[in-house]
Amino acid sequence: MTRLETVLRGGHVVLGDGSVADLDIGIVGGKIGALASRNSLGDAGQVVDINGLTVLPGVIDAHIHLGHGADITRPRAASDADTETASAAAGGVTTFISYVIASDPYEEGIFEDIKSVSERGARIDFGFHLVISTEKQLAAIPVYVKTFGVASFKLFMYNRGGEGARLGLPDIDDGFLYRLAEAAKSSGAIVCPHCENIEVAWVLRKRLMAADPDGEGGLAAWSNSRPPFLEAEAVHRVSTLARSLGARVHMVHCSSGEGLEASIAQRKLGAPLTVETCTQYLTHDVDWSGGIKAKVNPPVRAKADIEALWAGIKAGTIDTVATDHVHRDIAAKTGGVWKASPGFPGLETLLPVMLTEGYHKRQLSLGRIAELLSANPARIMGCPTKGTIAVGKDADFAIVDLNAEWIADEKTMRSDAGFSIYDGWRFKGRVEHTLVRGNFALRDRLLNDDAVGTGRYIYRSHGKS
Repeated sequence: MTRLETVLRGGHVVLGDGSVADLDIGIVGGKIGALASRNSLGDAGQVVDINGLTVLPGVIDAHIHLGHGADITRPRAASDADTETASAAAGGVTTFISYVIASDPYEEGIFEDIKSVSERGARIDFGFHLVISTEKQLAAIPVYVKTFGVASFKLFMYNRGGEGARLGLPDIDDGFLYRLAEAAKSSGAIVCPHCENIEVAWVLRKRLMAADPDGEGGLAAWSNSRPPFLEAEAVHRVSTLARSLGARVHMVHCSSGEGLEASIAQRKLGAPLTVETCTQYLTHDVDWSGGIKAKVNPPVRAKADIEALWAGIKAGTIDTVATDHVHRDIAAKTGGVWKASPGFPGLETLLPVMLTEGYHKRQLSLGRIAELLSANPARIMGCPTKGTIAVGKDADFAIVDLNAEWIADEKTMRSDAGFSIYDGWRFKGRVEHTLVRGNFALRDRLLNDDAVGTGRYIYRSHGKS
């Protein structure tokens, strides 16, 4: 047997079958080389005692936006990846997949630029989803899959009537959506649609703005302008089109009970559909005291929707939990709810939310949390070397103290957004160490700056879903 480089000794290890076992972990060449009973592994370069801590597979956040300043379309400098992967590492996230938004062909320099910029700053591994909105991009999907290793493509269903102009995107229609699903199917990729019916939202928003021009209605007004039935209608529409083709769809950021019910109904009809929700939809509602700080698309909803989504998590009808992390700063949250920018950071609090609200509050098992945050994202997004703790997999770990209680402080969080919708929240369950391919990105809750630039781009491909 090859001499182990590192042994993690004394942890309670969450395995792929959902069980928790007292095992030592041997690491060699960035991979898990051995899982063995206590003190049974041979000589190693270093032995790290993690006695009493719980070892989860590294978290995969499959829905973030790596941007630059107020621009969320793509990273522009190595510092963009540095700060946001620092935030990720502090929260036990070892891989994230960022949505890239452009109207120019990605093969004309954009892809290589974002890859190289991110590699220079990244502390964790990363991948990209590409937003498809033009004919040239649509025609190049086989190139993006085979050459760039991109296995997932996004479409904003609301990009009509100039709605996508703020992101520099042209209008699309359902015919374009259908052809995207065709192209993804033929190339072995998956479609990640943003599901909202914008035409009806315009009607509702116009009425609400006439009655409340300054946006003083806050989060409730925002939700009423894009209510859950608009999400549900779009889920039915995209799933029906995809089902006719056998194309796979991953419903991102499901925000409501109605959206989830629509997804379940489409699955029963045979749609190859997986469902993601985000932490904000599991914790925040329209009555939250922080107001428009939590404006996001789709909106946070009523308390009943929070419980419906938790029920979906327990029942297994929700497949993944992500963040939709955006790192614009707080200055974007001004001018009332109609003018404030949507989105907020969330990488650092993804795992703590699931431990606090899921494991401790709702008795969600550690195995189910590992499935939602690691195994399922790896499987759905085409990352076969990641997602579970097993010999031969990447040595990516989130090592946590399940019983440590702490209060979130946005002033000490690592994202350059500088704020958090969880500021002041009391969490139970804290990340102590984060390892990416066997190397510490976070050790004893301190970032390892030697990890900057060690993150690798992941070339993804889909096996069986």
